[in-house]
Amino acid sequence: MSVVEREAGQSTGQTENIAAVMREIGIAAKAALGALATSSAEARNNALNAAATAIRAGTSKILDANQLDLAYAQEKGIRASMIDRLVLDEGRIEAIAKGLEDIAALPESVGQVIDEWTRPNGLTIQRVRVPLGVIGIIYESRPNVTADAGGLCLKSGNAAILRGGSESFHSSSAIADYLHHGLRVAGLPEAAVQLIPTRDRDAVGELLRMVEFVDVIVPRGGKSLIERVQTDSRVPVFAHLEGLCHVYLDHDADPNMARDIAVNAKMRRTSVCGAAETLLVDKTAAEHLLPQVAKALIDAGCELRGDEGAVALVPSMTPATAADWTTEYLDAILSVRLVDGVEGAIQHIEEYGSHHTETIVTSNQATAETFLAKVDSAILLHNASTQYADGGEFGMGAEIGISTGRLHARGPVGAEQLTSFKYVVRGSGQIRP
Repeated sequence: MSVVEREAGQSTGQTENIAAVMREIGIAAKAALGALATSSAEARNNALNAAATAIRAGTSKILDANQLDLAYAQEKGIRASMIDRLVLDEGRIEAIAKGLEDIAALPESVGQVIDEWTRPNGLTIQRVRVPLGVIGIIYESRPNVTADAGGLCLKSGNAAILRGGSESFHSSSAIADYLHHGLRVAGLPEAAVQLIPTRDRDAVGELLRMVEFVDVIVPRGGKSLIERVQTDSRVPVFAHLEGLCHVYLDHDADPNMARDIAVNAKMRRTSVCGAAETLLVDKTAAEHLLPQVAKALIDAGCELRGDEGAVALVPSMTPATAADWTTEYLDAILSVRLVDGVEGAIQHIEEYGSHHTETIVTSNQATAETFLAKVDSAILLHNASTQYADGGEFGMGAEIGISTGRLHARGPVGAEQLTSFKYVVRGSGQIRP
């Protein structure tokens, strides 16, 4: 079904029977999973590359669909920083296509022997990577997630059920059409990647209850979405609640490096989950570090909200409130606090952080190692921007999201993280005494 046909039938988000529609999607996903289990890595890679080619060729159609989404978002009054997630241009579409090709080029993980050993009784045991199964991905705004999530699931042999945000309905539908083209070219079932064909919110509730068909849910979006999924899902969830990311400027930080990293971590893209939300500065270095860093941030268009010590050094700052330390702004706003060295930074992150991404800027290796060892977050950096919290930047091709949990996957969730394993035991007639 084309984008136009889908919109004509589903523009109001109404379906005669959401539960029945979702059940059909679940049945098709399970059937596709069976076909993927016997498919070759070559076929899956061919599907990804063919989809990338089709997306490039269909750039104008994707841009037309994106304009419909932007009009819808503006009518809904969505704030500018969130619209930035939605906007597509030729560069971003090229990045989507390139991302699929990067995923295809990743080493094959399905069927990989992780470990192997032989027991004294002669049994040979292998631990082998296998797909997780049917994965439901729920996301907001970003149409590129349609390609990233569908591509990563396909690469790892999983079937995907995608639920994009209502504001990205047209863009995601156009991209999904080209993913289906790639699957057809490779001789794989189109149901290996399905986009839920409605804006109706009841479809999300159905997806979260589909334990018969869905093996794991991956939500990617704002705090309210993640909280709803974690509360309502009967299916296991990979999630992060929010990205309260911190930049700590140590006493031994190079001033120019501190400035450049702080500005990039906050302002490169304020709407991504790896954007810094709090700047921590060693009290003993604040006088020579903070004014320069603050000026650069303000010149870049960032509003600063500081504690008493920070405001004393930079009077143009707005005094921070207690809520600022726990707010994921996803906007050009940054809270600033002076702390008692690296231990003070660690204490603040432990109290207010979300275990997502933190960075330390310092030339003191011992201080850096203390920070990296003691901070309990999924991603830790030394002398680098938090905006590198991205599966593509990690060499993973792309990511479905950043998991801050401790079970199964943590950090960027890429193709390898979408696998589990099974044990294969080979004998020669052994029976257990």
